[in-house]
Amino acid sequence: MGFAELLEEAGGFGRYQWLHVTLISLPGLMMASQNLLNNFVSGSPAHHCSLPTNQSSRYNLSHYQVDDKQLLRAFIPMDSSGSRLDRCRRFVEPQWQLLAANSSANVSQIPTEGCLDGWAYDRSEFLSTTVSEWDLVCGLRPLKQMIQTIYMGGVLTGAIVYGGLSDRYGRRSVLIWSYLQLGVLGCSSAFLPSYSTYCAFRFLSGMAVSGVILNGFCLKVEWIPIKQRTLVGTLTSFFFTFGQMILAGLAYWLRDWRKIQLVVCLPQFLFFSYSWWFSESARWLVLNRRSEDALRSLHRVARVNGKKDIEDTLTLEVLHSHMKKEMDLSHSTFTAYDLLRTRQMRRISICLLVVWFATSFAYYGLAMDLQKFGVSIYQIQLIFGAMDFPAKLLALGMLSYLGRRVSQATCLFVSALFIFANILVPADMQTVRTTLACLGKCFTSASFTTVYLYTGELYPTVLRQTGMGFVSTMARVGSMAAPAVLILDEVLPALPSVVYGGAAVIASVFACFLPETLNKPLPDTIEDVEENGSETNLAPLKPEEGVALKEGVVTTEGVALT
Repeated sequence: MGFAELLEEAGGFGRYQWLHVTLISLPGLMMASQNLLNNFVSGSPAHHCSLPTNQSSRYNLSHYQVDDKQLLRAFIPMDSSGSRLDRCRRFVEPQWQLLAANSSANVSQIPTEGCLDGWAYDRSEFLSTTVSEWDLVCGLRPLKQMIQTIYMGGVLTGAIVYGGLSDRYGRRSVLIWSYLQLGVLGCSSAFLPSYSTYCAFRFLSGMAVSGVILNGFCLKVEWIPIKQRTLVGTLTSFFFTFGQMILAGLAYWLRDWRKIQLVVCLPQFLFFSYSWWFSESARWLVLNRRSEDALRSLHRVARVNGKKDIEDTLTLEVLHSHMKKEMDLSHSTFTAYDLLRTRQMRRISICLLVVWFATSFAYYGLAMDLQKFGVSIYQIQLIFGAMDFPAKLLALGMLSYLGRRVSQATCLFVSALFIFANILVPADMQTVRTTLACLGKCFTSASFTTVYLYTGELYPTVLRQTGMGFVSTMARVGSMAAPAVLILDEVLPALPSVVYGGAAVIASVFACFLPETLNKPLPDTIEDVEENGSETNLAPLKPEEGVALKEGVVTTEGVALT
């Protein structure tokens, strides 16, 4: 609580904190765009084989009263459903008899071939995408999903790389670099000529996204007093929600993948330009033997908050006396091995690994395949974004009245039910399918909100950040695996949904083995976790103590990583 007292003396949550939180949260509007960009940049327009060059001019078609769409029936067979033209095959020779009224020709015996002259794309929904530009269809269709998997691989790598660099060089410097990296590489991606270079730039952009999110979160939280963290975390999380809706509007307006890529990355230069105003975390400065710099930062914050007289009373001696506990704890060394070394810690970590993976896996499985619902992709993106509002309110109510364990297991299990239910709904019942998908995403979003808070309350203080980083890594693995699983629909259309829902069901079972933490004291050491392994050993807190402790951990990290 030492540094918290210093923040209160420097003005608490004053003018500086309002500006600081707002400016760091604004990039959240574009972070959602980065994570879901592939839905529009790599959207799959309706397509069919291109017709042989000048083929129609070789035949006398004067006695056929046909338009261009009807003419295609002579060149392109229908697919297995019989409702649309085949996307990957064409007749070896034109079948003009199919243009005649009431034709009963047996097309199954007619020889076909691949699209030797390329593909023709419908430009009504997308003017241009990576799919239409580089022909990522038919045999190359898995390469479309590979773009998102590679991007999420960059996000995972960035969390590891920039997390370590942040501890070594500071939150502010790594955050500034991440803004610049994302701006330069993201905008450059709009001008790349080939698929392979685009994937490489998306990987590096994903690393920068991690740098922005993780370091922005740390720098924001470390300047906020404990009592305001819950409120600030809730409010700033809506920047990501609004960002999903903004993406739908931008994509609908531009409809060209290069323009969309450019527009969502250009604001990073604005964020880079004002990020120099941020003050480095005073906590980090003190723990890295830069107490003079920490003192100057505190004095600056106090001046902005109108507390100019504090400069005479806040000295190096006062700073060191208030932060003695933090400085002592910094000499203790804990590693990820400690998360698995003892029985209760091992049980908690294994269960959380499964829950984090399944939550992210199901979430991105729904969010990254918007075209399967048969309605406008722009409309469904807008609806999916809006569903985050009730999802957060739902999670708040369940956590307060049902407890953490029941809420986590319920959210995962119910989301799986909606995913499974959508398998049984016919493709022509678009409204029902969309409704079920939205409800599924609502509960996966609620699961995300729950697991962030739950994880922070399960791990002891000495390992809380290490534990959060360890288990949330599985969320990145899940987000990488989700788009790859979509390829399974070529084997069986319902198979991806079965996999997503099955993972959520398994995770809901694992969640049942986690201890309840509602109104229970937060553990400070590994020994506390082991002693409190059974629910009956966890004594309730006094109401006011419970609020203070939970506010210190109601981890706004949920904002950072979703």
